[in-house]
Formats: sequence, structure tokens, C-alpha cells
Amino acid sequence: MNKSCMQFKNNLILIGLVFIMSIFMNMSDSIAAIPDKTLTYCFEVSPTGFDANQSETIPAHTASAASLYNRLIEFGRGGTKLEPGLAESWDISKDGKVYTFHLRRGVQFHSTPWFKPTREFNAEDVLFTFERMRNPNMPFRKAYPTEFTDFHSAGLDKIISKIEALNPYTVRFVLHKALAPFWLNLAAPTSSILSAEYAAKLLKEGHPSEISWKPIGTGPFIFQEYIKDATIRFKGNPEYWKPNDVQLSRLIFDITPDAAVRMQKLRANECQVVTSPRLTDIPAFERDPNFQVLNQPGFNVSFLAYNTTHKPLDDVRIRRALDMAIDKQAIIDQVYEGRAQIAIAPMSPLQWSYDKTLKDTPRDLKQAKALLEQAGYPNGFEIALWTPPQRSYNPNPQLMAAMIQSDWKKIGIKTKIVTYEWAEYIKRANHGEHDALILGIVSSIPEPDLWLGGRAFGTTTRNDYSFSRWSSVLFDDLIDRATQTLDIAERTRLYTQAQKIFKQEQPVTPIAYATDDAVVNKRVTGFKINPLGPTVFSGVGLK
Repeated sequence: MNKSCMQFKNNLILIGLVFIMSIFMNMSDSIAAIPDKTLTYCFEVSPTGFDANQSETIPAHTASAASLYNRLIEFGRGGTKLEPGLAESWDISKDGKVYTFHLRRGVQFHSTPWFKPTREFNAEDVLFTFERMRNPNMPFRKAYPTEFTDFHSAGLDKIISKIEALNPYTVRFVLHKALAPFWLNLAAPTSSILSAEYAAKLLKEGHPSEISWKPIGTGPFIFQEYIKDATIRFKGNPEYWKPNDVQLSRLIFDITPDAAVRMQKLRANECQVVTSPRLTDIPAFERDPNFQVLNQPGFNVSFLAYNTTHKPLDDVRIRRALDMAIDKQAIIDQVYEGRAQIAIAPMSPLQWSYDKTLKDTPRDLKQAKALLEQAGYPNGFEIALWTPPQRSYNPNPQLMAAMIQSDWKKIGIKTKIVTYEWAEYIKRANHGEHDALILGIVSSIPEPDLWLGGRAFGTTTRNDYSFSRWSSVLFDDLIDRATQTLDIAERTRLYTQAQKIFKQEQPVTPIAYATDDAVVNKRVTGFKINPLGPTVFSGVGLK
């Protein structure tokens, strides 16, 4: 080999070494860019899994969707404004039936000890995610059958005609008919995108359920481990496509169901964030210079649902009697320490189309007894009232239940209070085992249809999991017409009419619009209360 050839070969080797070193340096810089900080969050409940498509509650969304995954469209942190997510842009046909999404390139799925991705995110992952939820016959769904309650509650399984990949970075959804809130539903936690490659690996190995307990996403944090009923550990994602949003190298969820203990841990710096504080503790933390207390009107409503398939709750006179016996102001004062508003309509006052003209029937025990007599129950009856563990929208459900029990006793109603662990509670409620139950909703999207067409207040015609199991042809017609027009003024008019019918039929008693509260250590930076529920740690850091 002559000297010039040898020099050329050496130059190639040198260039190659420089290139490889630059790759490692860039990787090191990316990892080093995440500050070496650990934040601990006092979390209320144990997770029921980490598959965001299955999640039904705000804590479940927090542990999965908000931390581990992304969606095609995202809500801006701390607000309700839509912004691009895994889709950089999208087009909507004039008839509102075709949605075309142009996907972001260069997005990496998490690399973990149990999965190493061989490709970046693409259209295959979008197809897998939505086909799994809408098609019970697809192989992965058959191997791991489960319910996708929120996806079905939104009617997405029925409205989507087909989903197709036009190329690796373009996906098209075709609907049977126009659905105004469709694209908002794609920003909901349950529309988080999962890895098709990882699912195929699990299916081949015969362990499809691990998609829920060993999750893989594209989000700002990577799942490490879950110690049952104790701790969830995440680490910052060094390859996140929005690197400035990852300001923590370690994120720990300390599972602490007792609100008093959560506040003790916060004061002892065993955790730095609490989002469901004990309300009686807030004034002391407001006076403490080491903490910041955040609050804002909540996008929520707590309520009491009557199972209208159980006698005598099928009689509207009975429901009205129970409703007008409840002292809502006393509940606001004692359960919420005054940090809530009396709820009247079946949606938050923050939601566009909220009917400000609605009024509650005045509390009247004498009239309530007269209604019971008219309905054939002059001596009252016995009812089971279900109450859940503490929720973000209800700081003391047990006290609320006891107060309602006392109110109903005054009109001759005997009440048995029933409670279950949260996962069992919601499972049984979904299947209508209750007589009446205390629950609530935090809207995951700023859309009237989620309130009026969902499980909380919707009918069984539109929602198999309706908590009240009520039905109304006129109500359903108004909701259907509202979802099929893109005109906001017309939609508002229709939703306003629907709220009036709801109030007349009284399948549910709205009780309170709670204030959202959070207490954080002063060293925490970038934390914002999410009006749509899940606690979000992207962009959050520590001094």
C-alpha cells in the first residue's frame, strides 16, 4: 500500500473515531442536560396499571398519561389550549368527517431493561393504539381483553369508520359522521400513543398484560419500578423530543392515602408536592414562607347519582324528594371548608355552554315528604348510599355521605353507607350495582359532550356505563345534534336545552364545584395546577 493510500485510510479511521466520539459526547450532553434533581410527589392512591388507554381516573391519568406518554394533540401545560403533540399538524375536511395528521419525526420510544426499540415512533403506533381500543378482534386485544371505558364513553368506537396510514408519517381518520369534539378527544389521556413494536414483542412472548405493568411510551419520564402500595419510580427521559421539559433526573410517587400524613411528609421535606391537601391545613401552609399554596377554580363537579333502574329511584318524584332534602350549603361549609361553590348544572361554570339560568329547587323537607307520599312511600324506604375514598374534587366523601344520610333521615329515608377500595368502587359503579353513589368528574377535555354525554350525566343510550342508568329520547336528540354541528352558537343553544331537561329529570344531584388546591415546597419551580386534572411534571424542576 503506498503512502497516500495509507494516509487516506488513516484519515478515514480518524474521521470515524471523531464521529463516534461526537455521538457519545452528544449523548452525554443530552443526559447531563437533565439536572441531577429528585422530586417526590405525595400521591393519593395505588395505581391500577400504567396503560393510559385503560385509565379512567385523574390519579390513573397522572401515573400514566401525564408522565409516560404523549398524544397526537396536547393541551398546553396548565391550560386548555391545544398544541401539536406527536402530530406536528393536521387537516380537517369541510364536512368534518376526515382528519389527517402529519406525524412528528425523530421521536423515540423509551429504552428500558425490558425493551429496546429498533425504530422511532411512526404511523404504525397510531394504528395499533386506536385499533386496539376500537376492534375487539385484533390479535393483541384478543390476547389481552380489557375495557376502554372512556374511549367507548366518548363514542369513538362507533364513530370511527376507518384509520389508515397514508405513509409512515401520515395517518387519516375517517368518521361515519361529523363529530365536533372528535379532535379534542384525541388530546384526552386515554388517547395516549403506545408502541406497536413493544406490543408485538409482548404478544410473541405470551405476556400482553405487561403493557400495563411495564409501560413504554414517548413521554418525559421513563417508568422504572412500582413497589406495591408504596412507591412508583420514574427517571427523566434523556431522549425526550422536548428536552427543556425534563428538569428532573428522578421523579418519585410516594403513595400516601391519608391526607394528614401527606401534609406531615410535605412539612418534613419527604415530599415536595401535594395536590390534594387537607383543607384544614392550608391556612398554616399559607403562612409558612417555605411553601407556596396554589389554587384556582376547578374544572370539576362532585355529584350524587341515582340508579334509575332500581326502585323506587325510577320515579322522578322520589329523586326530586331526595334532591331537595340535601343541604348543599352545609356540605360546602363543612366538607369543603368553604373552598367550593354549590353545584347546580351538570358541568363546571368554566365550561362554555354552561347554563347560568338554572336554579336548584329550594330545600324543603315538607315538600320532599309530600313527594314521597305521592309516589307511594309515605313512610320512606331504605337505600344504600355508596361513598368513595378521598378524591381531588371531594376532600371528605365519608363526611358528605354522613351529612346526606342525616338529611334523608329527616324525611324518613333509612340510609346504609357502603364503601369499597377505589378500584373496586369504580368497577362496581360502572356495572350499576349501587342504589345511589357519591362521585365526581374532572373534565379531561374542555368539551360539553364529555359532561352531558359521558358516564357522569349521560344516558344509557349514549353510554353503556352511565352511573344513573337514565334514558331520555329528547335529551339524546339534543346531544346528538350538538355533536354533529361545528357552529359553537348552535351547539351552545342545544346544550343549554339539554341541561334544562336534565334538571327536570334529576337523575343526578350536582353538589359542589371544588377549588383546585396544591401545596408545593418553595424550591419547586415551574409547577402549575392542571385544570384538566392530571398532575403534570413536565417542565417542573427543583432549585
